[in-house]
Amino acid sequence: MAQESWSIEVDKEYLKFSAAHFLIFPDGSAERLHGHNYRVYFRLRAALSPFGLVMDFQMVKPVIRELVEELDEHWLVPAQHPELHIRERDRSLEIQYRDRLYMAPKDDIILLPINNTSAENLSSWIGRELHRRLQSRFPDVALDELWVAVEETPGQRGSYRFTRD
Repeated sequence: MAQESWSIEVDKEYLKFSAAHFLIFPDGSAERLHGHNYRVYFRLRAALSPFGLVMDFQMVKPVIRELVEELDEHWLVPAQHPELHIRERDRSLEIQYRDRLYMAPKDDIILLPINNTSAENLSSWIGRELHRRLQSRFPDVALDELWVAVEETPGQRGSYRFTRD
């Protein structure tokens, strides 16, 4: 039986953010603190409205742009990593991983509810947050699928997909 579906896809140059991070590997080793110029892509699938739209691009783009602007020029820290210790010191945060100790102003750090700052985890956090914000702002749109990809270098990205059962 044939089935039809509709989606919108957004791949805009301005959906990017620059951020610092380090990955922690399964063997316990970790990258040095470094940064990327990340780029975000997304696709929404839903039923067509009576006006022939999944969603108006002009309504969706500001929501994702708001998200990437919140991440821009920050150090992204995986607050749920079991060996990463975070302590507040006045207006700074102290981040410790094994024998490494970092300190930075609180305003420069975003503690994300993830266990590692991989492109896959960043795409899932952005995807879940985008889904939450879209549902809150546009409750009449029932998303059938949401796909988000985060590219850390050209041609290298992690992705997340939400599909309604």
